[in-house]
Amino acid sequence: MKHDRVARIGARAQWGADMRLMHAEIARLGDLPSGTSVLDIPCGGGLAFRGLRGGQPVRYVAADISRYMLQLARREAGRQEVEDRIEFVEADMTALQFPDASFDLCVTYNGLHCLADPRRALAELTRVLRPGGTLRGTSCVTGRGVRADALIAMYRRAGVFGNAPGAGQIETWLTELGFDVVTLKRSGAVELFEARLPLPGS
Repeated sequence: MKHDRVARIGARAQWGADMRLMHAEIARLGDLPSGTSVLDIPCGGGLAFRGLRGGQPVRYVAADISRYMLQLARREAGRQEVEDRIEFVEADMTALQFPDASFDLCVTYNGLHCLADPRRALAELTRVLRPGGTLRGTSCVTGRGVRADALIAMYRRAGVFGNAPGAGQIETWLTELGFDVVTLKRSGAVELFEARLPLPGS
């Protein structure tokens, strides 16, 4: 995922997806205003850190349920020279330890399809977002082609994937959870989404 050319070839071959769309979304992290509070979960090996700028005045919490992935993420933060901007936390995406309304932005890249209950994870991200906060993410989805569905089924049997959302299901869940869906892009078997919690009275 960290090597652009390899990632683009792999994403196109497996999912029929254009990895450049995800990289463009991640690059937007460098434009966050001063004081923004961000939760990146699951942070994995630190893919999203490439979007941060050194010395960027934001609070950035990188969380993952895997201690091993957090170790990889710490190394990546050092390589990207953004380790002074990041707090590393071991956390379960479906049962977050953070208080309500803790973050301005939650990002979840390539994690929802690994979970047994992705809707519950979205509900938790909703809980920890402040009113007016934004959720951005990506997920593999079923129903976007026979080949991709076969791959997802294989990854499920191997224990790599969980209950991957069906095509369009993420948008339905976000709407049910009270979000205004800002964008929803489909690239092969990958959906990219951005949604915002309305402010009170809006």
